Amino acid sequence: MQVLLARLACPVYQCFHAIKIKKNYLPLCATRWSSTSVVPRITTHYTVYPRDQDKRWEGVNMERFAEEADVVIVGAGPAGLSAAARLKQLAAQHEKDIRVCLVEKAAQIGAHTLSGACLDPRALQELFPDWKEKGAPLNTPVTEDRFGILTEKYRIPVPILPGLPMNNHGNYIVRLGHLVSWMGEQAEALGVEVYPGYAAAEVLFHEDGSVKGIATNDVGIQKDGAPKTTFERGLELHAKVTIFAEGCHGHLAKQLYRKFDLRANCEPQTYGIGLKELWVIDEKKWKPGRVDHTVGWPLDRHTYGGSFLYHLNEGEPLVALGFVVGLDYQNPYLSPFREFQRWKHHPSIQPTLEGGKRIAYGARALNEGGLQCIPKLTFPGGLLIGCSPGFMNVPKIKGTHTAMKSGILAAESIFNQLTNENLQSKTIGLDVTEYEDNLKKSWVWKELYAVRNIRPSCHSILGVYGGMIYTGIFYWIFRGMEPWTLKHKGSDSDKLKPAKDCTPIEYPKPDGQISFDLLSSVALSGTNHEHDQPAHLTLKDDSVPVNRNLSIYDGPEQRFCPAGFSPFTSTFSRIFATPIPLITWPNTTCFPSKCGVGTVVMKNWEPLVLLPALAMLSNPSLSCCGNKP
Repeated sequence: MQVLLARLACPVYQCFHAIKIKKNYLPLCATRWSSTSVVPRITTHYTVYPRDQDKRWEGVNMERFAEEADVVIVGAGPAGLSAAARLKQLAAQHEKDIRVCLVEKAAQIGAHTLSGACLDPRALQELFPDWKEKGAPLNTPVTEDRFGILTEKYRIPVPILPGLPMNNHGNYIVRLGHLVSWMGEQAEALGVEVYPGYAAAEVLFHEDGSVKGIATNDVGIQKDGAPKTTFERGLELHAKVTIFAEGCHGHLAKQLYRKFDLRANCEPQTYGIGLKELWVIDEKKWKPGRVDHTVGWPLDRHTYGGSFLYHLNEGEPLVALGFVVGLDYQNPYLSPFREFQRWKHHPSIQPTLEGGKRIAYGARALNEGGLQCIPKLTFPGGLLIGCSPGFMNVPKIKGTHTAMKSGILAAESIFNQLTNENLQSKTIGLDVTEYEDNLKKSWVWKELYAVRNIRPSCHSILGVYGGMIYTGIFYWIFRGMEPWTLKHKGSDSDKLKPAKDCTPIEYPKPDGQISFDLLSSVALSGTNHEHDQPAHLTLKDDSVPVNRNLSIYDGPEQRFCPAGFSPFTSTFSRIFATPIPLITWPNTTCFPSKCGVGTVVMKNWEPLVLLPALAMLSNPSLSCCGNKP
C-alpha cells in the first residue's frame, strides 16, 4: 500500500497518468501534425490553402449566382441601417428607383447586438425626426449621472461638470439590440432588401481594380476545409457602390486597407475589449435612468479601462453593466474577463447585484484610436462607415450616434453620384470622394477633433489619471482647441511585455452568484457554432501562436479572448512544458514534460515512456500534470 501511495505521489507517475487520460482528448490539429513538421495545421481557409490546389475540391461546382444592385451594404448595425434607410428616403423624395441590398451575418437583425448602451439621439433625430411617433424603443432618459474612482475598498466620487464628455444630459439608456431591430423594420418599410443570415465573405473586384461587390459565405464545409455533401456556393452581389459597415476590425475592411493602402496617412488603430452583462435585479435597488461610470480598481494606472452600470426602464428591473480594457496593456497575464468578474465584487457594485440574476453576456472589440487613426474612407467602388474605420468618441464612451451620422452622410454622397447624369467615372465602381469631404465638414469631425488628445494623454507616467487631469484642463477649459495633436505610441501589441518580465495575476475563484466562469458566460452569449465547421479565425501563420505568442508571452490569447478560444493551452500545456516537440521521427514525438523531470515519448499519440532527460522549466501560469489550476 505504501508503495502504491508513493507511486501516486510521484510527479513522474502523475504526469504520465495525465497523458493517458488526455490522449483521447487531444485537439483535432494534433491528429494532423505530420512527423516532418512541429507546427499543427490550424487554419483551413481557402485564402491560405487555395482550393484549386486541394484534390478534395476536384469536380466541385464552384459557380456562384449573381445579383445586381445599385448599392450593397455589408452589416446591419446602426451605421449600415442608417445608410440604407437614408438612401431609400432620398430615392422616395426624388422619385428615383434605387435598389439597396443589405447583408447581415446574424440570423435576425439586432441579434448580435447586446443590450445596454447610452445613446446620444442626435443622429437618430436627423434620420427619423418622428422617431417617437414611430415607436423607437428609447424608454429610459438619463436622470442621474455618477462618476467615481475606485480603490480596492472605496469609491471616490468625482463631479461631472457641464461640458465634460461624461455628461449624459439629454441621452437615453437603450437596449441597443432592440433599437437596431426597430431600425431594420424602418429600413424594410422604406424598401431596403435586408438579408439576415448571410455573412459577406469576400470582396469582388472589376478588372480595373475597383470594387465590384461582395460574395456571401459558402456553406457545407468541414472543419478540415473539405466540402460536405451539403456544400453550397455563396451568392455574389454586384453594385455601383459597396458600403462596408462591418464594425470594428472587420475582415473585409482589412483586405481593403491593404489593397488600397488606406492606412498610409494615419496612425495604427488602437483597440479595447468591452465585456457586458445584463441582469435582472431586486426592484428595491433599481434606479431607472441612473448612469454610473468608474475608473481605477481593479486596473492599475497604466492600464486604460473603466466600467459602466446602466439602470434600464424596460418594464422589469434591468441593469446593463460592463467593463472595458484597452488592449495596449503591458502584462500578458491580464485577463479582461476575469478583471470584469473581480470588479463586480467591489463594495460599491456588489450590493446592486446581490439577489439578482444574470441573463445575458457578450463582448465586442472597440476602436479607441480616435481622429488620429481614421483611415482614408473612400476608394473606387466603395467606402467605409461606422465602427469599421472607427468614429467612437472614446472619453464619451459613445460611437452609435457618430456611426449613424457617417451612414447618413455616405448615403447622401452616394445618391448625388447615382443621380448625376453628367457624371464621368474613371472606374467602373464609383469613387464617392465627396463622402469624406462631407464628413470632415460635419459635427462628427468637430466632436472627434475636440477629444482627439484625451486617449493619447493616458500614455504619460500618470497613466489614466494623467488623462483625467488633461481632460479637466484642456478639454473643459479650452474645448479641445489646443494647437497640438498628441500621438499614440505605436500599435497595441508593441506595448505587451514578455512573460518573463511580468508577474502572473492570481484571480479569485468565481462564486457563481456575482462572478462566473467563462464557460457559463459564453453559454449566455447566443454564440452557436457547429463542431464540424471551419474555425472562425484565420491565421496567416499557424506557427505564430506557439513559437511566438506562447514561448514569449505565455499565450495571452487564452486570457484576452472573451470566449476562451485557446486550443494550444487547453490540453498540451497542462501536460507538457511546451507543445513544441523536442524530437520527431516517423509516428513518434518527444515533448518536455510539465513536471520538469523528463521527456514524454509519444508514438501514434500513445504515451510510451517518460525519459529522465531534456527536462524544461514549466510554464508558471499553468499547473503541473493536468491538475486544475
